[in-house]
Amino acid sequence: MTLPPTPAKTTPAPRPRVPFSLRRESLVGWGFAGPFVAVFALVFLAPIGYALYLSLFRDRLIGGTSFVGIDNYRQALADPQFWEGLVRVALFLAVQVPIMLGIALLVALAIDSGRLYGKAFFRVSIFLPYAVPAVVASLMWGFVYGTRFGLVGNINDALGITLPDPLSPELVLASIGNIVTWEFVGYNMLIFYAALKAVPRSLYEAAAIDGAGEWRIMRSVKLPAIRGALVIATIFSIIGSFQLFNEPSILQKLAPNAITSDFTPNLYTYSLSFSGQQHNYAATVALVMGVFTAIIAYTVQLRGMRKG
Repeated sequence: MTLPPTPAKTTPAPRPRVPFSLRRESLVGWGFAGPFVAVFALVFLAPIGYALYLSLFRDRLIGGTSFVGIDNYRQALADPQFWEGLVRVALFLAVQVPIMLGIALLVALAIDSGRLYGKAFFRVSIFLPYAVPAVVASLMWGFVYGTRFGLVGNINDALGITLPDPLSPELVLASIGNIVTWEFVGYNMLIFYAALKAVPRSLYEAAAIDGAGEWRIMRSVKLPAIRGALVIATIFSIIGSFQLFNEPSILQKLAPNAITSDFTPNLYTYSLSFSGQQHNYAATVALVMGVFTAIIAYTVQLRGMRKG
C-alpha cells in the first residue's frame, strides 16, 4: 500500500516593504496633525468623556458616590425644570432666529446691491456690536431696560407715563432676544455678504439680459447662490440659542423674579453644579442638552442641503 505524497509546504509570500519615503511622509503628516489631535483630544474629547463618566454616578448622603448607570438620564428626561427651560429656548429659537437672520439678510442684500451710499460705513457700523462682549452688552441693555434707573425709567419720569417693564416675566424673553439680535446681526450679515461677493457677476448680467428685475434676480439668483451660507448661519444660530446663558445670567441680578435658576438649560446646569453641588446630575443634563442640540442642528443641515 502506497501512501499519498505529502504536499509540499508553501511559505507565505513576504509582505511588500513600505518604501522609506512613504513612511517618512506619513511621519511628517502625523507631525503636522499631531499637535491639533492632541489639543482636540485634551480640550474636547476629554471633557466629554469625563462628563459621561460623572453622569453614571450619584453622590448620596449615605454611602457617598455610587454607580447608578442611566438613572440620572431617566431623572433628566422626567425633570419638569429641564423641560421648561428647553421649551423656553425652543420658543426663543423659533422667534428670534428668523428675525435676526432676516434682518442680516436684508442688510447684506442692500449693501451688495451697490445702490447704498456709504456701504462701508454701514457694514462696519452693523458689525460693531458683535465686537462688544456679551457680558458688557447684557449690562448695557440691562441699564437701558431699568424702570428705576435706566432709559425706560427716565422716559416714564419725563413723560409721566408708565411703559411696560422689559424685565417683567412676560417680556424678559423678548428683551433677551433683542440683545442677542443686536449682538449677532452684524456677524450673520458678514457671512451673507461674503457669500454674495463670491457669486459670479455674469449670472446677474445674464438674468438682466433675460429681462429679470432686481427682485427677480434676488429671488432666483442671489438667494439660491447663498443657500449654503444660509444653512450655516441657521445652524450656528440654533446652537447659540440652545447655549443661551450669558444674557439671562447677567440680567438675573436685575430681574430675579423673572429669570429663575432654571430659565434656560445651561443656566439650570450651572445652578445645579455650582449652587446645588450636584455635579453628576449637572453633567447628565449638559450631555442630554448636547444630544438634543446636535440632533436638531444635523436635521436642519440635512434638510437645508437637500436639493430641489
